[in-house]
Parts: sequence; structure tokens; C-alpha cells
Amino acid sequence: MSKMGTAGGILLALFLLTAVLAPVLAPYSPLDYSGSPLEKPSFRHWLGTDGTGQDILSQLIYGSRVSLLVGISAAFGSTLLGAGIGLAAGMYGRFADRFLTRFIDIFLTIPHLPFMLLLAAHFKPQLSTTIAVLIFFSWPVEARLIRAQVLMLKRREYLDAARLAGASNSYLIRRYILPDLIPLLLTQVVVRSSWAVLAESGLAFLGLGDPTAKSWGMMLKHALDYQAIYFTSAWQWLVLPPGLCITLLILALTMVGYALEEKYNPSLNEVK
Repeated sequence: MSKMGTAGGILLALFLLTAVLAPVLAPYSPLDYSGSPLEKPSFRHWLGTDGTGQDILSQLIYGSRVSLLVGISAAFGSTLLGAGIGLAAGMYGRFADRFLTRFIDIFLTIPHLPFMLLLAAHFKPQLSTTIAVLIFFSWPVEARLIRAQVLMLKRREYLDAARLAGASNSYLIRRYILPDLIPLLLTQVVVRSSWAVLAESGLAFLGLGDPTAKSWGMMLKHALDYQAIYFTSAWQWLVLPPGLCITLLILALTMVGYALEEKYNPSLNEVK
């Protein structure tokens, strides 16, 4: 992997380690009222407290769990759904390919942001709803990419020989197609995770996320709900830390995803 991918992998590993060790690393529970409202950073609260007296550092540490959970779950869900539809379209061809391709194109023409806001506002605000909404709007990109790759793999001579020997499409997918697609699918999971993390933060910031989950986007929303933040130095420990964490996590995922795409994405290799 390139130096950029290695750097992104190290940064991503730090976030994963923080999420796993959150109960050990966090000085307080993110739900505890451990201080006075809007305390400045001190030895007791390294990043201060929010408007309700809850520790900012503890919320940041536990917030990594929410962002990674939503990002990875939405990415896996959209990649698996898109891969299934793309495989069916590419392998079975003719009517199935035409129907599924039009189905994919219809979803690609839907304006994502307005419908995401509409669905998130209509259903119960919880993490499962956020993940489902993100999967619903992100699978068509993966489906088109997998379909194109399957159409390319189908033209290989050893697949023609296997068909002449009586191999079924399901056997060809299981024995030959999927092993070649796994690196590309893993790359798409990483790439789609960065989009999902940003989308979850945006929905939470707009008040459409799970209000009980201490996510970084929800921290930003609560921070900007206090009018005093615009006239004091409180923004330095209420806004900057969650915003910086979102930026660094997306940067890490983007760096790793780009490095993997350089290695495994056939379209990029063709351009080179």
C-alpha cells in the first residue's frame, strides 16, 4: 500500500482502537452530569463541559463508536445490496439486465438530499433508521460498478469453457466471479464508509439523528443551540473537537479508500 494509504490506515486504526476501548479511555460516562455547564478545559475536564455539564472528551470518545458503527454498517449494507443487484444484472443479461439497469438508473436520478431529509424526518429517529436511509440511497453506485466488472469478467475464456462443461451461473458466480470481486467490494466498503460518516453527521446536525446517541454530529447540533457560543470562547471546546474528529475520520477513510482503489479498481488501472 502507498504511504498515503499507510498513514490513513494508522489514523483509522487509532479511531477503531478508541471506539473499542471507549469504556477504558473515557474519564466519565457520556451521559453523566460531571461538572457545571460550559466549564472551560481543566485537569478535571480536559476539553471542558457542554451546556448540561457533560464531559466533552467522554462524548468524543464514545462518539467514535456511533460514527464508525453507522459508517461501516451503511457501507456494508449498500455494498452487499448493490453487489447482489449488479451480479444479477451482469450475469443473467437480457431481460434481467435491462430491467435492473433501468431500476438502478431511476434510483440514480432521485435527488438524494431532499429525500434523505424527508425519510429521516418521517421515521423514528434512531441509528437503525439512519443506517437504513443511507443504504437506501447509496447502493445504486455499487450496483453499476459491480455490473460493469461482471460484464468484463464474463468475457474470459475459462468462463466460456466452464459453461461448455455445464457449469451454471450460480456456480460461476460462487467459484470464479466472487473471488475476483472481493477486493473491489472491500474497497467500496471503505469508500462508502466516508460518505456515510459525513451523511450521518449532517443528519444529526440537522436534528434528524438519534437524540439519545452521543454522535459527533449531535454534539455540533447541541453546541450551536447555545446562543452564548457566538460571544464567548466556548466554541473552542464545543465545536472544534467534534468537527475535527469528523474531518480526521473522513480523511483517514478517504486516504485508505483511494489507496485501495488505486490497487484494485480496474477503471483506474485502465486510465493509467
